[in-house]
Amino acid sequence: MNKILVEVSAKHCHLSKEDIKILFGESYQLTKLKQLTQPSDFACKETIDIKLGEKEIKNIRVVAPEREKTQVEISLTDAVGSGVIVPIKMSGDLNGSAGAVLIGPAGQVEIKEGVIVAMRHIHCSPTEAKKMGFKNGDNVSVKVKGDRSIIFEDVAVRTGEEYKLCLHLDTDEGNSAGINKTGEGIIL
Repeated sequence: MNKILVEVSAKHCHLSKEDIKILFGESYQLTKLKQLTQPSDFACKETIDIKLGEKEIKNIRVVAPEREKTQVEISLTDAVGSGVIVPIKMSGDLNGSAGAVLIGPAGQVEIKEGVIVAMRHIHCSPTEAKKMGFKNGDNVSVKVKGDRSIIFEDVAVRTGEEYKLCLHLDTDEGNSAGINKTGEGIIL
Protein backbone atom coordinates (compact mmCIF):
# COMPACT_ATOMS: atom_id res chain seq x y z
CA MET A 1 0.00 0.00 0.00
CA ASN A 2 1.43 3.38 -1.06
CA LYS A 3 0.50 5.87 1.66
CA ILE A 4 0.96 9.56 0.95
CA LEU A 5 0.78 12.78 2.94
CA VAL A 6 -1.97 15.04 1.59
CA GLU A 7 -1.61 18.79 1.98
CA VAL A 8 -4.09 21.53 1.18
CA SER A 9 -2.30 24.33 -0.65
CA ALA A 10 -4.20 27.55 0.09
CA LYS A 11 -4.07 30.56 -2.22
CA HIS A 12 -0.51 31.81 -2.59
CA CYS A 13 1.88 33.40 -5.03
CA HIS A 14 5.42 32.94 -6.26
CA LEU A 15 6.98 36.27 -7.23
CA SER A 16 9.74 37.20 -9.65
CA LYS A 17 12.66 39.28 -8.39
CA GLU A 18 11.46 42.23 -10.46
CA ASP A 19 7.91 42.05 -9.04
CA ILE A 20 9.21 41.78 -5.45
CA LYS A 21 11.02 45.10 -5.98
CA ILE A 22 7.88 46.79 -7.31
CA LEU A 23 5.51 45.37 -4.69
CA PHE A 24 7.74 45.66 -1.59
CA GLY A 25 10.58 48.05 -2.42
CA GLU A 26 13.89 48.15 -4.27
CA SER A 27 16.12 46.17 -1.88
CA TYR A 28 13.39 44.33 0.03
CA GLN A 29 14.16 40.85 1.41
CA LEU A 30 11.26 38.43 1.98
CA THR A 31 10.88 37.20 5.58
CA LYS A 32 10.63 33.47 6.26
CA LEU A 33 7.51 32.57 8.24
CA LYS A 34 7.76 28.77 8.09
CA GLN A 35 9.36 25.94 6.15
CA LEU A 36 7.03 24.04 3.84
CA THR A 37 7.11 20.28 3.17
CA GLN A 38 8.98 20.74 -0.10
CA PRO A 39 12.56 21.48 1.08
CA SER A 40 13.14 24.33 -1.39
CA ASP A 41 10.00 26.28 -0.44
CA PHE A 42 9.02 28.42 2.52
CA ALA A 43 6.02 30.58 3.36
CA CYS A 44 6.82 34.25 3.87
CA LYS A 45 5.31 36.70 6.33
CA GLU A 46 4.45 38.91 3.38
CA THR A 47 1.10 38.85 1.59
CA ILE A 48 -0.27 40.70 -1.42
CA ASP A 49 -3.74 41.53 -2.69
CA ILE A 50 -4.82 41.06 -6.29
CA LYS A 51 -7.46 42.66 -8.45
CA LEU A 52 -8.86 39.87 -10.59
CA GLY A 53 -11.43 41.34 -12.95
CA GLU A 54 -14.25 42.72 -10.81
CA LYS A 55 -12.98 41.20 -7.56
CA GLU A 56 -10.22 41.96 -5.09
CA ILE A 57 -8.70 38.96 -3.33
CA LYS A 58 -6.82 39.90 -0.18
CA ASN A 59 -3.98 38.37 1.82
CA ILE A 60 -2.42 36.03 -0.70
CA ARG A 61 0.61 34.48 1.00
CA VAL A 62 3.98 34.86 -0.73
CA VAL A 63 5.95 31.62 -1.10
CA ALA A 64 9.69 31.78 -1.72
CA PRO A 65 12.19 31.42 -3.22
CA GLU A 66 11.60 33.84 -6.07
CA ARG A 67 10.73 32.48 -9.48
CA GLU A 68 11.60 33.49 -13.01
CA LYS A 69 7.94 34.40 -13.64
CA THR A 70 5.29 35.50 -11.15
CA GLN A 71 2.56 32.93 -10.56
CA VAL A 72 -0.59 33.28 -8.42
CA GLU A 73 -2.44 30.11 -7.38
CA ILE A 74 -6.05 30.41 -6.25
CA SER A 75 -9.08 28.10 -6.13
CA LEU A 76 -12.06 28.18 -8.47
CA THR A 77 -14.12 29.48 -5.53
CA ASP A 78 -11.68 32.40 -5.11
CA ALA A 79 -12.36 33.38 -8.75
CA VAL A 80 -16.18 33.35 -8.39
CA GLY A 81 -17.58 36.84 -8.93
CA SER A 82 -14.48 38.12 -10.69
CA GLY A 83 -15.81 37.70 -14.24
CA VAL A 84 -12.49 36.04 -15.12
CA ILE A 85 -12.05 32.44 -16.16
CA VAL A 86 -9.02 31.12 -14.32
CA PRO A 87 -7.73 27.94 -15.96
CA ILE A 88 -6.71 24.77 -14.16
CA LYS A 89 -3.07 24.31 -15.12
CA MET A 90 0.09 22.63 -13.95
CA SER A 91 2.23 24.93 -11.84
CA GLY A 92 4.71 26.68 -14.12
CA ASP A 93 2.50 26.41 -17.22
CA LEU A 94 1.36 30.01 -17.50
CA ASN A 95 0.57 30.20 -21.23
CA GLY A 96 -3.06 31.24 -21.63
CA SER A 97 -3.51 31.83 -17.91
CA ALA A 98 -5.39 34.79 -16.42
CA GLY A 99 -3.94 38.20 -15.72
CA ALA A 100 -4.41 40.41 -12.66
CA VAL A 101 -3.16 43.50 -10.88
CA LEU A 102 -0.93 42.63 -7.92
CA ILE A 103 -1.02 45.07 -5.02
CA GLY A 104 1.76 45.34 -2.45
CA PRO A 105 2.68 47.88 0.21
CA ALA A 106 5.14 49.70 -2.08
CA GLY A 107 3.40 49.49 -5.45
CA GLN A 108 1.33 47.62 -8.00
CA VAL A 109 2.17 45.52 -11.01
CA GLU A 110 -0.10 44.24 -13.75
CA ILE A 111 0.62 40.74 -14.99
CA LYS A 112 -0.88 39.73 -18.35
CA GLU A 113 -0.80 36.06 -17.36
CA GLY A 114 0.16 34.03 -14.31
CA VAL A 115 -3.05 33.40 -12.36
CA ILE A 116 -4.02 29.72 -12.28
CA VAL A 117 -5.89 27.09 -10.34
CA ALA A 118 -3.13 24.56 -9.73
CA MET A 119 -3.80 21.07 -11.03
CA ARG A 120 -3.70 18.51 -8.22
CA HIS A 121 -0.32 16.87 -8.23
CA ILE A 122 2.13 14.65 -6.39
CA HIS A 123 5.67 15.76 -5.63
CA CYS A 124 8.17 12.92 -5.27
CA SER A 125 11.81 12.10 -5.85
CA PRO A 126 12.70 9.86 -8.81
CA THR A 127 13.64 7.13 -6.30
CA GLU A 128 10.21 7.33 -4.61
CA ALA A 129 8.47 7.29 -7.99
CA LYS A 130 10.43 4.24 -9.16
CA LYS A 131 9.66 2.41 -5.90
CA MET A 132 5.92 3.02 -6.50
CA GLY A 133 6.04 2.13 -10.17
CA PHE A 134 5.48 5.49 -11.82
CA LYS A 135 7.47 8.28 -13.43
CA ASN A 136 7.35 12.01 -14.04
CA GLY A 137 4.30 12.96 -16.11
CA ASP A 138 2.21 9.93 -15.15
CA ASN A 139 -1.32 10.36 -13.83
CA VAL A 140 -2.51 8.32 -10.87
CA SER A 141 -5.54 8.10 -8.59
CA VAL A 142 -5.40 8.76 -4.86
CA LYS A 143 -7.98 7.75 -2.26
CA VAL A 144 -8.13 10.22 0.61
CA LYS A 145 -9.27 8.65 3.86
CA GLY A 146 -11.53 10.27 6.44
CA ASP A 147 -15.14 11.15 7.18
CA ARG A 148 -15.51 12.33 3.59
CA SER A 149 -13.42 9.70 1.78
CA ILE A 150 -12.96 10.50 -1.87
CA ILE A 151 -10.92 9.28 -4.83
CA PHE A 152 -9.09 11.94 -6.82
CA GLU A 153 -8.35 10.84 -10.37
CA ASP A 154 -5.94 12.39 -12.87
CA VAL A 155 -3.39 13.34 -10.23
CA ALA A 156 -0.23 14.46 -12.03
CA VAL A 157 3.11 13.05 -10.88
CA ARG A 158 6.02 15.51 -10.71
CA THR A 159 9.47 14.23 -9.89
CA GLY A 160 12.54 16.13 -8.82
CA GLU A 161 15.63 15.30 -6.79
CA GLU A 162 14.65 17.91 -4.20
CA TYR A 163 11.00 16.81 -3.91
CA LYS A 164 9.51 15.05 -0.90
CA LEU A 165 6.53 12.69 -1.36
CA CYS A 166 3.31 14.66 -0.94
CA LEU A 167 -0.04 15.22 -2.70
CA HIS A 168 -1.06 18.87 -3.12
CA LEU A 169 -4.76 19.76 -3.38
CA ASP A 170 -6.29 23.23 -3.57
CA THR A 171 -8.73 24.42 -0.89
CA ASP A 172 -11.82 23.40 -2.87
CA GLU A 173 -10.50 19.85 -3.23
CA GLY A 174 -9.37 19.76 0.39
CA ASN A 175 -12.79 20.90 1.57
CA SER A 176 -14.52 18.23 -0.51
CA ALA A 177 -12.37 15.60 1.24
CA GLY A 178 -12.87 17.10 4.70
CA ILE A 179 -9.19 18.03 5.06
CA ASN A 180 -8.30 21.18 6.93
CA LYS A 181 -4.53 21.37 6.32
CA THR A 182 -3.17 17.84 6.10
CA GLY A 183 -4.51 14.33 5.70
CA GLU A 184 -3.51 10.92 4.45
CA GLY A 185 -4.14 9.16 1.19
CA ILE A 186 -3.39 5.93 -0.63
CA ILE A 187 -2.05 5.93 -4.17
CA LEU A 188 -4.20 3.46 -6.11
